[in-house]
Amino acid sequence: MRAFWSRFRQNRGAVIGLIILAIVIICAIAAPFLFPRSPWSMVQRPFLPPFEMDGLPLGTDALGRDVLSGLFHGARVSLLVGLVSTVVALAIGIPIGALAGYYGGLVDDALMRFTEFFQTIPSFALAIVLLAIFQPTLAYVILAIAIVSWPPVARLVRGEVLSLRNREFVEAATLSGQSNLRIILRQVLPNALPPIIVLASLMVATAILLESSLSFLGLGDPNVMSWGYMIGAARTVLRTAWWLSFIPGIAILLTVLALNLIGEGLNDALNPRLRKRTS
Repeated sequence: MRAFWSRFRQNRGAVIGLIILAIVIICAIAAPFLFPRSPWSMVQRPFLPPFEMDGLPLGTDALGRDVLSGLFHGARVSLLVGLVSTVVALAIGIPIGALAGYYGGLVDDALMRFTEFFQTIPSFALAIVLLAIFQPTLAYVILAIAIVSWPPVARLVRGEVLSLRNREFVEAATLSGQSNLRIILRQVLPNALPPIIVLASLMVATAILLESSLSFLGLGDPNVMSWGYMIGAARTVLRTAWWLSFIPGIAILLTVLALNLIGEGLNDALNPRLRKRTS
């Protein structure tokens, strides 16, 4: 861990991204304590500008709701959707990619054709179709994002497994009588984790953007406050109350930027080729 942190902190952008993400996580955790009232509650007159009234530093929206409260509670939804959908996508993509790369042949062809079928459809369009079929609840939003996010994971894992399955340690495990499942879980996948971890950090950022886009279009859960919903609700008053779209937009920008910077730092710290260069 010391060596990993030493390599990670050499990337200043990654450290800055980690600080920004830590602030967002703290805001999400502190939301129910700092703002116990529902973010949907009306607290003042509508369109109150920022810093005009004490207790409402970011003003109010078109219905008189506290923008800062919505921002904090929206952080919880965005992070939840990003993390859970990424975990579900990894749970789908890793087994498919591992089986395709390890067995090859007909198994590889069948699983990769199945993966390519999902990749031929634009991810955003597929997510819209899925949410149009199902109810736009938070669980279905997470499921829809996971379904459109797993194909890159499968292809990455397949490529890593293809490069590892003929290594000496895998052949030694085969000669020792270990089962294929045990070899995949104990020998192959642990050595393929670094690029998967890097991809996962970028997938969280993509999931947050996708959820924000869906909420902007009114396809998110109408019972939860999210940054995308805040931007979508304020698009009709963009000229008269620009801050209602600008503030959650900056929150999305900083969070996605932080996750991308962290992904670059993880790549620098975990990529063996880069480690050889730095050493």
